Amino acid sequence: MIRKEDTYPIGRITKAHGLRGEVVFDFEDDIFDRVECPYLICEVEGILVPFFIKEYRFKNDTSALVKFEDIDSVEQAQKLLGSNVFFENKFIASGNEEEVSLNYFIGFVIADTDGKQIGTIIGVDDMTENWLFEVQTPSSVVLIPAHEDLITDINHKNKTIQMNLPTGLLNL
Repeated sequence: MIRKEDTYPIGRITKAHGLRGEVVFDFEDDIFDRVECPYLICEVEGILVPFFIKEYRFKNDTSALVKFEDIDSVEQAQKLLGSNVFFENKFIASGNEEEVSLNYFIGFVIADTDGKQIGTIIGVDDMTENWLFEVQTPSSVVLIPAHEDLITDINHKNKTIQMNLPTGLLNL
């Protein structure tokens, strides 16, 4: 059984394509193309289900046409419409960590170098050259630079990131 905490979201199935059971997959992270993984995980009626990839091709920078094994008709493909798509963390751990996008860290807890929890990453702002973690603290949402010089440790198993933040950054 695949647990949600062992995955991270990478996109959504938006529509059926053609008559052979292909689907349009709008993705926020193309890790499925960069890390060897035989399947994508779709959330179907609240359950995470692996679907093995037969073939895929990119439509543009944010969507791909995907043909899953055993999905051979428009009717079968339509059952996947609206499904959130996830990538299993274990394939990242066995691959190159530099292949990970910042969206992978959504749900991780940020702590300072003393181990004091600051908050949980709820999003990533990548609209500027300096990417930011959107962190939910007990009192508000703060933006913290997602810069490697500030990160002192990442624990993938416990989903924590230890950071050495400049004094006063959280008070801005």
